[in-house]
Amino acid sequence: MKTIYLLTAALCLLINSATFAQQDSAAMMKAWTDYMTPGPAHQKMAQMDGEWTADMTFWEKPDAPPTKSMGTAAYKMILGGRYCEGRYTANMMGMDFEGISTMAYDNAKKIYITTWVDNMGTGITMMEGKPNGDGLEFTGKGLDPATGKEHNIRQVMKWQDKDHHTMEMYKTVDGKETKDMEIKYTRK
Repeated sequence: MKTIYLLTAALCLLINSATFAQQDSAAMMKAWTDYMTPGPAHQKMAQMDGEWTADMTFWEKPDAPPTKSMGTAAYKMILGGRYCEGRYTANMMGMDFEGISTMAYDNAKKIYITTWVDNMGTGITMMEGKPNGDGLEFTGKGLDPATGKEHNIRQVMKWQDKDHHTMEMYKTVDGKETKDMEIKYTRK
């Protein structure tokens, strides 16, 4: 009789384990599906698809006159509409410039993430952001190669309409935030 109770208990445990495993598996599949499926935030990023001219203004020092330059940008959604890749070219300070950005919306964390690399450095800049009015605002850390010190950076993107958007960059050094770059993009 004792053996029957033990076998019955073991059978119940197996059935319950299989049921929980199926439930855990279904929950896990739903979580991954939600995580990997592009949504409204990705559709907003896709509005940048295309070729753009870039009217750039730089401030080396807050009280110095700005430097102007023109460039181009090409954006495209990649990996099934999950990420926006940007490729930039310009001539800055007499040198050919090229840079690559990626932008993502992380469905699990509910934040935007952007990365930046260019041929005027060897590091990767990463910032996290959120919607801000008619655009996005990102924050992160930048490095001053002359001092080796990090400082806070902030990027503000605004869409004026489907053919115009701007990007402004700010840095905070010694507790003071200053604007050091503005780019006005116009769709070609």
